[in-house]
Amino acid sequence: MIELFAIGLFVCICLVLICGYPVAFSLAGTSLAFAGLGALTGNFDVAFLSAVPNRIYGIITNSNLYAVPMFVFMGIMLEKSKIAESLLTSMAGLFGTLRGGLGISVILVGMLLAASTGIVGATVVTMGVLSLPTMLKAGYSPALASGTICATGTLGQIIPPSISLVLLGDVMSNAYQQAQLRQGQFSTQTVSVGDLFTGAIIPGLMLVGLYMLYMLGIAFFRPQSAPAASPELLGRDESILGRALKSLLPPLLLILAVLGSILSGAATPTEAAGVGALGAMLLAIANRQFSLKILQDVSEATVKVTSMVFMILIGASIFSLVFRGFGGDIMVEDFFMSLPGGVVVAMLMIMLVVFLLGFILDFIEITYMVVPIVGPVLLGMGLDPIWLGIMLAVNLQSSFLTPPFGFALFYLRGAAPSTLRTADMYRGVAPYILIQLSMLLMLTLWPGLATWLPSLV
Repeated sequence: MIELFAIGLFVCICLVLICGYPVAFSLAGTSLAFAGLGALTGNFDVAFLSAVPNRIYGIITNSNLYAVPMFVFMGIMLEKSKIAESLLTSMAGLFGTLRGGLGISVILVGMLLAASTGIVGATVVTMGVLSLPTMLKAGYSPALASGTICATGTLGQIIPPSISLVLLGDVMSNAYQQAQLRQGQFSTQTVSVGDLFTGAIIPGLMLVGLYMLYMLGIAFFRPQSAPAASPELLGRDESILGRALKSLLPPLLLILAVLGSILSGAATPTEAAGVGALGAMLLAIANRQFSLKILQDVSEATVKVTSMVFMILIGASIFSLVFRGFGGDIMVEDFFMSLPGGVVVAMLMIMLVVFLLGFILDFIEITYMVVPIVGPVLLGMGLDPIWLGIMLAVNLQSSFLTPPFGFALFYLRGAAPSTLRTADMYRGVAPYILIQLSMLLMLTLWPGLATWLPSLV
């Protein structure tokens, strides 16, 4: 009977979220309602709820999560500094007159924006406004143009510094410690956000390479879908190489300052986030895009996003307590331990569940609903925490592209002209979803893609 409460809680929360209710209050409210019902029927011990204040205090004082508002501030400030506009103009001038060149330009700029901002929504909207009209005028297939913009926008999920990796790193750290404690290892090691940042670099760059190979393949086999743009459309001139170098240098320096300080051990991800926030302000000042009004707007937007994230963390913490109160964690562990095939089948099933949940939930919801439940079980089976974290990150990246609730699709739909059909967008992202799944397969076959660089650092 008590197991039915755990299953019902998870299913009910998914249904409430599908109906569009706010995530944080859906997690907390539904969990408390089930806790009350369970207490009335004698299936829930309300003593579990006494841990809620300590959980909230732990979230507020978690130093890893201090990086979230600073990375958000950095991303929004860079959005205001017109970096994307100058990068797209320069890259389009360099590659646009080649078949598939505009697509290559969008992918490269998306990679740089991902490493500079880590915010999917800002990248997709910016690229949609600036590059989509040019690609369509150049004769690009609407499906290819929209799919490329959406897919490159999601690179901010896997290429560090990434807010999703910060959140996932915090969850994986807790899950790893729980797995060790269950095995009687009380002097526990941990996995840090910096470890995930380092482990994500090679898979992130490989994804960029696979996107570019796909674009070149389309340009070769279906040139009518990715034609060369005319110099008149791009506004090309003799100084294009100099302009490209000038527009590339500032974001590259910022990326080196943030990631370099983490990889070298000179700074923690939280400290590096502070460097990134300051660097974004300096770039805005250098581009003459800084004012007190812009600072106020960026600060207010940062507070809104950060408040949303922390409220979701609190709601997810309450959900986790209630789910455990119903014995859900034990039920999940027993289920996976009883599967034939052991850890291989368990991992395959979790990857499938996360992928399917990506059709209806976003990455924060999945990160804080699913990973705390299954993470300790999988890590207890001997999986490498960094490899597991990168596998989940790549899988969660697809949640931005899978309809009907793919947020990258929503972002582009709001920025795209009404002549672009939603069906074209769905068709355009399908090959990129397959590319992301191929990346998952490569990580499965060669785990060193995620673990080799962290072992060196």
